[in-house]
Amino acid sequence: MAERFETLEIAREGRVAIVTFRRGDQLNAMNKAMQSEITAAFEGLSADAEIGAIIVTGEGRGFMAGADIKEYAAQSGPEFDAFQQAGERMYRAIEANAKPVIAAVNGFALGGGFELVLCCDIVLAAPEAKFGLPEIKLGLVPGGGGTQRSVEKLGRNRANLLLLTGAIQPAAEFVASGLVAEIVPLDGLMARAMDLAVMIAAEPPAAVEGLKRLTALALAGDRAAGLAAERDLVCALYRSEIGQARVQDFAAKSTARAAEKAAKAASKTG
Repeated sequence: MAERFETLEIAREGRVAIVTFRRGDQLNAMNKAMQSEITAAFEGLSADAEIGAIIVTGEGRGFMAGADIKEYAAQSGPEFDAFQQAGERMYRAIEANAKPVIAAVNGFALGGGFELVLCCDIVLAAPEAKFGLPEIKLGLVPGGGGTQRSVEKLGRNRANLLLLTGAIQPAAEFVASGLVAEIVPLDGLMARAMDLAVMIAAEPPAAVEGLKRLTALALAGDRAAGLAAERDLVCALYRSEIGQARVQDFAAKSTARAAEKAAKAASKTG
């Protein structure tokens, strides 16, 4: 059963939540209402023990074509400032979400939409999808972390090409950098995203959420802190009930296979 809001929908299939932007007639451009609903949706899902993974996508031809510029134009300076500050919380709700977030990019992901993609853990994209940070065309710069996250994910020179020219490029151009994990035909995009989400959601939450924290530490560049946190987590997981159950089960099955193989070999030589 899906929950419908003004600008988006949340559907739940088992332990997977699917967040779909629903301003298709505006290429899912983000206005204040959508910004608020995205924040609430992702903060709620992060705290939901029944959810193990999240997919985010858009309806129609757009994933999210940036901010709603018509609304931008009508804002006063203080209103614009407040919108940008609220955006920081929204992007943090995605990037720091306890649950892995898979972007299924079906169309245009520009400006704030591309900044949202940069916050996701795994990115799948249709061949039709296009990425870009065209804010310079408005005499602006990205305000949702685009300058920082694009350098982290793409490298400084690649990010500069996008930022300084406002270029809009096909998703396939972002595979080599590792930002886009897979290009998937549009008619199979959600099925592939669901396959991955179900696979991830089936694993122990403590391990999944711990891996997200560890890779974030790696991105921060503090190797010593990351290695220490990794050691602490693997030791804690080894002592956990599910860790012990899975390790012992694996060992028992391995022993049984070895015994079976030895018995077969003995029967052939006997």
